[in-house]
Amino acid sequence: MRILQVLPLNPIAIRLVQGGSCRTRHLMLRSGYLALMVLILLIALIGSGTTLRELAQSGAGAFTVVSYGQVFLICILAPIFMGGAIAQESNQQTWDVMLTSPLSSLQIVLGNLFGRLFFVLALLISTFPLFAVTQLFGGVPGSAIIESYAISAASALVMGTIAITLSVTRTGGRRSVFVFYSAIILFLFATYAIDLALQQPFAIGSEAVFTTWMTPLNPFLTLNVLLQSNIYIPMDFAGTGYLWPQRMWLGSPVSTQLWLFTLLSIFLIAYSTLRVRILGGALISGVAKGLGDDSGREPRRVGSSPVAWRELHSRSQTMRAKTIRWIFISVAISIGFVIVLLSRSGTLNALQARLALASVIGAEILVVILTALNLSATAVSREREDKSLDILLTTPIQPGAYITGKLRGLVQYLLPLIAVPCATLGIASLYFITNGFGSGANLMVSEIVGTGKVLVPIVLPEVAIALPIVLTSFTALCVMVGLQWSVKSKGTIGSVVGATGVVAIIGGSIGLCGWSIGGSIPYGGAMINAASPMNLALSAIEPGMMIPGSLESIAGRRWSLLGGSLLASALYCAIVYGLHSSIKSSFMMTVRRLTGTS
Repeated sequence: MRILQVLPLNPIAIRLVQGGSCRTRHLMLRSGYLALMVLILLIALIGSGTTLRELAQSGAGAFTVVSYGQVFLICILAPIFMGGAIAQESNQQTWDVMLTSPLSSLQIVLGNLFGRLFFVLALLISTFPLFAVTQLFGGVPGSAIIESYAISAASALVMGTIAITLSVTRTGGRRSVFVFYSAIILFLFATYAIDLALQQPFAIGSEAVFTTWMTPLNPFLTLNVLLQSNIYIPMDFAGTGYLWPQRMWLGSPVSTQLWLFTLLSIFLIAYSTLRVRILGGALISGVAKGLGDDSGREPRRVGSSPVAWRELHSRSQTMRAKTIRWIFISVAISIGFVIVLLSRSGTLNALQARLALASVIGAEILVVILTALNLSATAVSREREDKSLDILLTTPIQPGAYITGKLRGLVQYLLPLIAVPCATLGIASLYFITNGFGSGANLMVSEIVGTGKVLVPIVLPEVAIALPIVLTSFTALCVMVGLQWSVKSKGTIGSVVGATGVVAIIGGSIGLCGWSIGGSIPYGGAMINAASPMNLALSAIEPGMMIPGSLESIAGRRWSLLGGSLLASALYCAIVYGLHSSIKSSFMMTVRRLTGTS
């Protein structure tokens, strides 16, 4: 019975699962996820043909799309459900109760881990019967279905244990959210880019390539092994004298990844179990320091908006937070310099330099957007949970000034992060403008436009001016969407999930529209691509893929991108103003309705 209480009958896990299962929002989330999967299958299968071969191809294609989408959702949802898991107990003032209860350290860690991981795994399991049906058409092997779900589950497990470890060792999970998101995104982009650089052709003139040392480290690469087995081929070590670790790492990347993620999760659980009691001591000592006499401290100038000042400065109070933030900024910009220098020395050709820049800038933009969503979606709901919102409501601060201060403070806090992808693209643009820093290197690439070819720069320099405009306004939109969900949500998890879903729909719709019509509508496609920060950055680095219809005229291309960025920025500002007015008008009613809930 004691063994069962460690996990199956763990009180913390039971409390989290029962509490989440009773919420209508969680039910709607699971139902919507399952409905989306059903819709994708129907679209792929209906009208795709009448023969069994055509149905099998359609089923295999739908399964491929959803498999990649599931891993992507794991990378987004796992930090939301797992981040701050143990620290949230302290915010709800239940931490002291847990430390004085008969619960062991292992029960506390496993309860928080699997109690919250349950909802992520439930989303995966809900779609399993759907894709088992695709076997009826013969397009998807049963082993591929099981292995793809195993990859998704292992990715969720390792991200969950990493989040728990960060929460335990940092005495506050939300402080580590930026590091968590940044590390996950940069790791996935970096390993994928390194894999492309290390790939070796399967045979001379063949498009198929071998797996690399990066394959077992990235779930998207192992999915390539399963779903594109004729293009991405594991190495065959039959009859060779290589040791078993190398044979397993390069020859069986899927098995290697599952074992690697499982062992890493076990190690992190053990480490968190040893550190969980230290967290309690750190919280107590922090409270003791807060009770000290600070009457001799000089008063601080907070400017015209105390809410904006508090939001800006409360995010980076500790030296550790400041150090991590500026290390990320300096390292990310340094990577841009390194790519340019490698291109100047001839180590990277134009295509490789483009690939590296696209990977780095894309990762940096995702870090900015996800950080903005997480910070804004917890800005109000966090204060509701720790009861500080009740104190703010007794002050003369009006709802409009409160929301404006939140928006202003968060955008100011994110400005250094917004400058990172802009600076990286600016460095690449300066490299082209100065003719390779005086090296005289060939920085023009031939792109196919229609039936002819057009020479375009390795990077479109005009986008270095347009990207800061669009990215800043789009970040402000993300912050306002997060604030809207934070005001009307009871807890931080629900607000982050809702805000992320809304922004994903907005950004995904604009991105897909721009991608599809970028070549069919000259200049109009470039203007639509300029509305999305990600599409705009890719248009600067890969114009032949994103805006081939706008490359014939240099002036037309430039004015389309700049004009589109200005129009998109004005539209985003108008939406921000409208959301601000909507939140302001219903703020008091919403806050009073949720008073006392968490």
